[in-house]
Amino acid sequence: MKTSSLTKEIILVIVKAVVLIGTFFAVIILLSIFLSTKNNENISDGTCNIAVYPLEGVILPFSNFSSLSNFGLSVTPKDVEDFISRAENDKNIKGLLLEINSPGGTPVASERIAKRIKSTKLPVLGLAGDVTASGAYMVAAATDRLLASAMSDIGSIGVTMSYLEESKKNEEDGITYVQLTSGKFKDIGSPNRPITDEEREKLESDLQMIHDEFVQLVSDYRNLPLDKVKEIADGSTMPGRKALEAGLIDEIGGRQEVKAAWAKILDTDEKNVVFCEYEKPILPF
Repeated sequence: MKTSSLTKEIILVIVKAVVLIGTFFAVIILLSIFLSTKNNENISDGTCNIAVYPLEGVILPFSNFSSLSNFGLSVTPKDVEDFISRAENDKNIKGLLLEINSPGGTPVASERIAKRIKSTKLPVLGLAGDVTASGAYMVAAATDRLLASAMSDIGSIGVTMSYLEESKKNEEDGITYVQLTSGKFKDIGSPNRPITDEEREKLESDLQMIHDEFVQLVSDYRNLPLDKVKEIADGSTMPGRKALEAGLIDEIGGRQEVKAAWAKILDTDEKNVVFCEYEKPILPF
């Protein structure tokens, strides 16, 4: 009798667990469907006409639970592309405002966002926050007009792939790195052994190629002489005032100046320029 009673209790616990898990996933699916439908709705409620997108955090090629892109820690090309597409399909939206606060990210993801900005027929203005650097500046350069605070950190036109080399620490800890590869460059950049002169030369050559592409994009997007961009493309950032002198931004200002710029672009009074503030999704996926 005791065994039978215990078995029934175990079965009951399992059933409850299955029901609970099933309910949880059902809620998640329903929320996903609801949010998907919501994301396809118009950005404007009919009273605003400039879609605002906060491009914040590190630019990554894709999002996951660790990056939590929807919570402002990172941004992906798909995040921006989806928003631009919604704006393009909303008849009330007359333009896009990107409020950029990012240290940059991966080169291809940054380039993809920049090209999407360039491809839209909607006018796009950029407003730099505390930092608009590296890949984030590549994105910012693609906007039709770029504003920043005099205290914004702008630029960092350059590429890096520096890493920590731990072979001496491993040696002290009694750890031996066994190299087994089918190609001499297969484990290039491994932190467990010193880099060779040949490997360093190869990596620096590759970095220079990406650097040159970055410089060319900035030159094209900002309509600046290539030689001028090369001069300032040393990887450093500069305050907004200096960035204005260098031609990396168009104007010093904040939202009020952005509103005035929109009024001029749309040939209307500033009171007719109304921002559609961005609403973050409830779920991080």
